[in-house]
Amino acid sequence: MRTEDQIKRKLLELIQQRQSLNERQKEAADPSRFASELERLDDRILLLEWVLNAPSGTYHL
Repeated sequence: MRTEDQIKRKLLELIQQRQSLNERQKEAADPSRFASELERLDDRILLLEWVLNAPSGTYHL
């Protein structure tokens, strides 16, 4: 199991990767080629944010 600090470090790393990829996308001749990688990064970031926010209670309505 990962510690909270490890998760935070990984989250910051992924955010930096997303920023870098966004910059590369702006400069690219074909920016659409970055779409799937950006989507994967966003999914991973959301997951880590969810873990850090320590959800509680029921997950079903």
